[in-house]
Amino acid sequence: MSPCETLTLPSGGSVVDTLPLSLEDYAVTSNGFLPAEPPLERLPSDYYSPWESLIESLPTSLAEQTLRSQVDRLPVLSTDHLASEQEWRRACVVLGFLAHAYIWGGDTPAEILPPQITIPFLAASSHLGIPPVASYACVNLWNFRTSTTSSSNPADLDTLHALQTFTGTEDESWFYMVSVAMEAQGGYIIPIMLHALESLHHHQHHHHQHHHHQHHHHQQHHQRAAAPYQTIIESLHKLIHCIGTLGSLLDRMDERCNPQIFYHRIRPFLAGSKNMAPAGLPRGVFYDEGEGKGQWRELRGGSNGQSSLIQFLDLVLGVEHAVQGNSNPETQKGKEEKVSFHQEVRGYMPEPHRRFLGFVAERYPGGTRKGVSELLAVGEGEGGRLSQQQLALRKAFQTATKALAEFRNKHLQLVTRYIIVPSRQPSGNRGVNLATVSSKLRSSSEMEGRHGTAEARGELTGTGGTALLPFLKQSRDETFQAGQLQVR
Repeated sequence: MSPCETLTLPSGGSVVDTLPLSLEDYAVTSNGFLPAEPPLERLPSDYYSPWESLIESLPTSLAEQTLRSQVDRLPVLSTDHLASEQEWRRACVVLGFLAHAYIWGGDTPAEILPPQITIPFLAASSHLGIPPVASYACVNLWNFRTSTTSSSNPADLDTLHALQTFTGTEDESWFYMVSVAMEAQGGYIIPIMLHALESLHHHQHHHHQHHHHQHHHHQQHHQRAAAPYQTIIESLHKLIHCIGTLGSLLDRMDERCNPQIFYHRIRPFLAGSKNMAPAGLPRGVFYDEGEGKGQWRELRGGSNGQSSLIQFLDLVLGVEHAVQGNSNPETQKGKEEKVSFHQEVRGYMPEPHRRFLGFVAERYPGGTRKGVSELLAVGEGEGGRLSQQQLALRKAFQTATKALAEFRNKHLQLVTRYIIVPSRQPSGNRGVNLATVSSKLRSSSEMEGRHGTAEARGELTGTGGTALLPFLKQSRDETFQAGQLQVR
């Protein structure tokens, strides 16, 4: 299916014309949250060639353990020569990879990020409104190219390649590109679901007006009666199809990404500096700005939890994620977190996408779940029973929430194969990182049956700093719960 398919309305206009916002203002393109044009493969100005030549040979420098000394010899470059948003994004990709390569690219993690990376990275990330870390935006959204000139369609996984990797392996490129293809495939559903939400919003608005303007009784009654059942049902069916497509892409991970290589060689580089004490960063990372300036930061690493597409689907279906729980493996009982992980990682998304999700959450609180519940609250059939249309609507909504929960289940199974199983096998890795520490802690805790910290119990931490399995299971269960409409 084309990622750019739009829904045609009876009036002949496309969905986009009837939306209460301009998607462009929020950097939402025909590829969804991916840029419309493929990202820059290199910064054009020679001024930045020290960065570009370093990033080009990154896998070799990491293998030979020379990266840190090469970075230490770099000049501190200014961001003044970045001339477009595309160039700012490219700078963030380069600096994100260099930062994580520097931190995790030795036998033990580096607690201090030198000014050569810190100074430009703080400037570039602040320009783009994201934290200075290798976030999902750096590693996925802005890090792809298509191998065919005829079609620059990022929805075609087989033609996608990562611009940058830590390991130089096809496994790593494929791992990132599965997510990129999912973002591109899901792009077409955004205007469709916004249109569905808007028609529900419009209906609810008139529905409430009905009570205030009795003298418009006939006209209002007519508008009230014309509940947008068909629009919502069709949109939900398209959404179910879309989520199915995303699941099929997830199923393709095995084709070119080996779980052992992923767990032991790729994943350690993706870790952030939050909740990473066991991996050797008890205080996070000190971002050194030179001349005695700088600060300790604890940031979440890149994770697909930072995908705006998945959060958009949650908002559309009214999935509510609890605040407390598993977004921090070390949260003590009684010391609850203030915001949910899902809420917090919006801060890691490109600024326009964060605003977009904020707009959707504010204009359509409860998403289609709330609108559908209201449409089902009053039976329109004989004797106040639910009509055929109402039953069809309920079924479509519940099937959609089930599809998203099943998608999360598929992801859980993937995590089991790519993280849980390999973590039980010795890595042969020297050094301290997310892979070696998780494997050691698992084997020691299984032998001694210790209790204590989450890691000591053998629970694994996600690259984003969550208690991995409990967090993912909770997210899945919350998705199932959205399907339990609060109506008879």
